[in-house]
Amino acid sequence: MASSELDSTDIQILKLLQADASLTNKEISFKIHKSVATIHERIRRLKDTGCIQRFVAILDRKKINKSLIAFSHVLLNDHTAETLDTFEREVAKFDEVMECFQMTGTFDFILRIATSDMEEYHTFYRNKLAKLPNITTVQSFFVLSETKSVTAYPL
Repeated sequence: MASSELDSTDIQILKLLQADASLTNKEISFKIHKSVATIHERIRRLKDTGCIQRFVAILDRKKINKSLIAFSHVLLNDHTAETLDTFEREVAKFDEVMECFQMTGTFDFILRIATSDMEEYHTFYRNKLAKLPNITTVQSFFVLSETKSVTAYPL
């Protein structure tokens, strides 16, 4: 479903769900003045078309002992489809890796890694990331403070 196929009701539903995915169909229907049946059908269609991928709870990383965030830039030594696919497949298996993006520019990938502290990051780096084949360089940057963190896309 392309954004051009979303009408104002769909957009209102998506904005509400991005802010609070625990809202019930009844609560959404009250907020946007539509019937519960309409909301139910719209949400089902938004899920079926892949516009809504999943519903999640956003946790406070400090309260679950994942207070160290690293952004690691990874450069591979070759860029064959097999090498890229292998790296993506293997790095996706690591629980510490929250996000993996293939990039343009100097580095091939950027990883967002969550660990409890520097010691846990070091263990992850030595025993998992550095053991992957075809890695030339890993350059990591550690988050000192977080000014803004949102999960909602502007609609």
